[in-house]
Amino acid sequence: MAAVRAKAAPPTLLSLCLQAVAAHLTADAAGAGRSGGCSAHFDGFVQEHEEEGGGGHLAPEQVAEALPWELLHQLASSLPPFALELLHHGAHARCCSSTSLTDRFGKADGNRRGTKRSRCEDFNTAWQALFESRWPLHDNTGHDDLVTVDWQQQYWEKHLQECLDEAAEAALLPSFRGSIGELSMSDKIMSSVYLSENISQQYSRLSYQWTILGSYARCLRFQNVLCTAEVCDMLQHSRLEILVFVRIISEHEVNGVCLLLSCHAKTLLSLEFIHCQLYPAVMDKVCTSLCQPGSQNYKIQSISIKSSPISESKSLTTSAGLLNFLSYAKCLQLLSFNDAKMQPSFAKMIIRTLLEFSSGLQTLDMSENNFAGWFSTVDRSSTSLSSALKSNTSLNSLTVLNLKGNNLQEGDMEDVCKILAKMSSLISLDISDNPITDEGIRYLIPFLELALQRGNPLRRLRAENCDLSSFGVTKLLDCLASINKPLDMLSIADNHLGSSVAATLVKFLGSHVRELNVEDIGLGPIGFQILEEALPRKVKLSHINISKNRGGIGTAHFISRLILQAPNLVSVDAGSNLLPPESLEVICNALKQTTCNLTRLDLMGNLQLSSDIFPAVFEFKKRGKPILLVPLQQGSCAPYDADP
Repeated sequence: MAAVRAKAAPPTLLSLCLQAVAAHLTADAAGAGRSGGCSAHFDGFVQEHEEEGGGGHLAPEQVAEALPWELLHQLASSLPPFALELLHHGAHARCCSSTSLTDRFGKADGNRRGTKRSRCEDFNTAWQALFESRWPLHDNTGHDDLVTVDWQQQYWEKHLQECLDEAAEAALLPSFRGSIGELSMSDKIMSSVYLSENISQQYSRLSYQWTILGSYARCLRFQNVLCTAEVCDMLQHSRLEILVFVRIISEHEVNGVCLLLSCHAKTLLSLEFIHCQLYPAVMDKVCTSLCQPGSQNYKIQSISIKSSPISESKSLTTSAGLLNFLSYAKCLQLLSFNDAKMQPSFAKMIIRTLLEFSSGLQTLDMSENNFAGWFSTVDRSSTSLSSALKSNTSLNSLTVLNLKGNNLQEGDMEDVCKILAKMSSLISLDISDNPITDEGIRYLIPFLELALQRGNPLRRLRAENCDLSSFGVTKLLDCLASINKPLDMLSIADNHLGSSVAATLVKFLGSHVRELNVEDIGLGPIGFQILEEALPRKVKLSHINISKNRGGIGTAHFISRLILQAPNLVSVDAGSNLLPPESLEVICNALKQTTCNLTRLDLMGNLQLSSDIFPAVFEFKKRGKPILLVPLQQGSCAPYDADP
């Protein structure tokens, strides 16, 4: 009964007053019983009640001025987004009475000072709560813990993206006729921001949302149907920094893209195309649009092309606009051509341009383009690239190079390494999914030794599925082990090496490597036995993937030894290793003997294991989450089948 009385406690006069104020602000935000144009909603709303000066109406800035912060905080936490927006700008109006609301709306105000400034900024907590309530599964890993996130901007930007996506769905219907801006947003979206049933119809239109909130947009994704002059006009007050375009194919869509780029060239930092057709004529238009009028000053820092052909299949024509862009884009840090159907001649020109103009590029991704044989052909037939390779030009700024999935052969690696020699600051190289064999690795080793001599050795190397044997990998590991600086990451997964590589591999584990991926290299029980018996007394590993090696109980013994001798170990992936039931006891005994940093040990795919037969696996937790990932029941995971 006491609990019932506690729940039924009568509301206080203060809570009733706050509820009444919240209801009043919510109704005004939804436009209930009001009329007026879109552009008058916030600025005009406040201005109107400033002129009234009375009449019993409670304006947002009056609320912000009258209430102490403790009560204002309570009020803000109970408001829907648009009502909070009114209160937020009401507080700003009192903070900065000399600046018009229109100028401040949706923009950071760097002139606020004193106690009013902190009062305005403390709304960030309320905005964060609204964001996480509406999008609880949103991934915030991209946010830097050292930088304060502007949750108000984040909220409205994501809201606007949802509005664009919904409008795109409607505009793609064959029956659609009319203006995109006049489309009404769904009740689901509108109720999430107004929290009212009496929403003025004009407030639900896409054009209205952008008129009021467009200045919050920084990063947007556009479907092809949205690339129009009308949409470009709606975005004129936005300061767009990141644009992503999807399925741009027709000339009309290309023209719309170019219009958007021209309007936002001064603020644009990143550009991405996905599933588009970017043939040379189109790329010429795009690159011309990126240049600010009257100058060659390209401010863009990142350009990415994914699954979008930039070369016509039966033509050797290349985009002069793109090459010109690369020669002048001194701010460019990332350039990606992933699955861009790039012709060898085009790739040759890109590398030559980057070398000749000493680009400040940091990341170059040319993966999934199938360059088989092109390096050697290029070097013999092209005097321009040959001269660039022989000159003093270089790509000293480049730190990341991705050549994955280009069907490079062993003979190509000799010429690849000539290009690598021009990248004195390279720290990450991915040559996975190229059948370079041991001969290709033989060409790579001198580059690694040269980097060591320069005092700037490679820190991350991926050579997965490269048709390597234990002989070639042994040579590679011996070279890497001689490097004094610790290797951050090495992956030699999906190469059938067998147990013979284990002896060299265990020595390499003592070379301070931090992350190692040896998935599906055929270690087997013998390989794991060698690893366990010869494991160094102290290992620097933090992450290791030993899955799909069919090690049986030997895998468990190696893991237990590793747990005890690798104090910095954070994660282990040991899935699909044919572990028997007694493996869990072996591993848990090791966990009981140490207070390690291990947060994740993945044993999924081992059909004989289950938490039912060994419930003790749930005793081991880190930050409230289980360390051991084990099938709930025996046979609940499909077995790993190494056969093709």
